[in-house]
Amino acid sequence: MKSLVCIAAALCLLLAGCSGTAPDGDTAAPAAPQTTPQEGSAVPKGPYTTDTPIQTVMDDPVFGDYGRLLFPADTGYWSGDTLGSLRLTWYHNIDPEETVAIVNHLHTQAAAGETVFYDIYTPEEKAADPDKADTGLFFFRGDPGGKVAFCNAGGGFAYVGAMQDSFPHALELSRRGYNAFALLYRPGAQTACEDLARAITFVSDHAQELQVDMEGYSLWGGSAGGRMAAWLGSYGPAAFGGGDLPRAGAVIMQYTGHSDYTENDPPTFACVGERDGIANWRTMERRLQALSALGIPTEFHHYPGLRHGFGLGTGTVAEGWLDQAVAFWEANTSPSTHQT
Repeated sequence: MKSLVCIAAALCLLLAGCSGTAPDGDTAAPAAPQTTPQEGSAVPKGPYTTDTPIQTVMDDPVFGDYGRLLFPADTGYWSGDTLGSLRLTWYHNIDPEETVAIVNHLHTQAAAGETVFYDIYTPEEKAADPDKADTGLFFFRGDPGGKVAFCNAGGGFAYVGAMQDSFPHALELSRRGYNAFALLYRPGAQTACEDLARAITFVSDHAQELQVDMEGYSLWGGSAGGRMAAWLGSYGPAAFGGGDLPRAGAVIMQYTGHSDYTENDPPTFACVGERDGIANWRTMERRLQALSALGIPTEFHHYPGLRHGFGLGTGTVAEGWLDQAVAFWEANTSPSTHQT
């Protein structure tokens, strides 16, 4: 077995080669308990509507210092004045009602005294590295003691498109009883993976107080976030500076041209649109076929007519994919199949 030092060195070389030109990073591989709404239940009411100005949400005192992080820290990658007019670079099929549901859900939780945002770095670490100022985890609570999912948005490693590519997933997973964390990370493949490793370690270290079950945790991601999920699935948190923890029980990927893999990869579910001009669906298919050839459980879906960044796919041919992904995760992390 290679030493951790060797693995880390190899990964540094791998990650150093990323020039980050395509929106999903399609280049060479880069250098407190509570009962929540269940599936099918009504979306919690809240103060916001599609006509609410985005700035009003960001400035709402209920969110404190982190309200600004509900939307991309780099304002050059989004536009719109209201929740209903929000647009994100490289994303399609943004559902304004889902955006409203997300911010209303978080508002309801925060107003009830629940912590909805966690720093993964200390004030001292942030002072030493100001780039860490815009990092952290939004927590979408599921059932006490429920399993954990880490959701990672894309954005070309230039920004974090969470309102389309991780917040919706985390909210839907929480409605099904899972404890979902949506990560805000530093742009850049290496730093993003380091932040995800830190996030996994943070949740593991605080699992008892968060009342979550880390066994068989899953990694979710779209576009650049899919690459993050895959890399952490392939190499584990320790390879990126995190704790010596088990690898994920499953990786759930959307629309990414990521092709790197190992013989120890977790079970992997992937989906992509056939009209994706950023991540070719055949590239994704070939990777899943390679994993299958190694005996690794996989499931792959490609959708005709669908473009990049469809998120939950509400109102599209991809609608319902998240339920398939959840079933895949559960099937591959049962006591008889869970990998350690």
